[in-house]
Amino acid sequence: MADKLRTQQELERLQAKYIGTGHPDTTSWEWKTNIHRDTYSSIVGHPSLLSYMALAQNEPAVKLRAELIRKMLQPIGPPPSKEDDEIAVV
Repeated sequence: MADKLRTQQELERLQAKYIGTGHPDTTSWEWKTNIHRDTYSSIVGHPSLLSYMALAQNEPAVKLRAELIRKMLQPIGPPPSKEDDEIAVV
């Protein structure tokens, strides 16, 4: 029982420290947005990975970098409306 409590406390501590880990109230849209943003920022932050992606897409690295940074604003589209959430819950 103590291990389970300790594990739960550790999870709560990590969720408070790192925003991307989510919490019980995290929606699917928020989770997917965090994953996409983390991926894009990793590609932009590692020049060798950015060069590889640019080569694979046959695009200049500078253009790909700008595109990925723009995608970070709304990586999976606008947030769902509150009406959709209420319908899904009911």
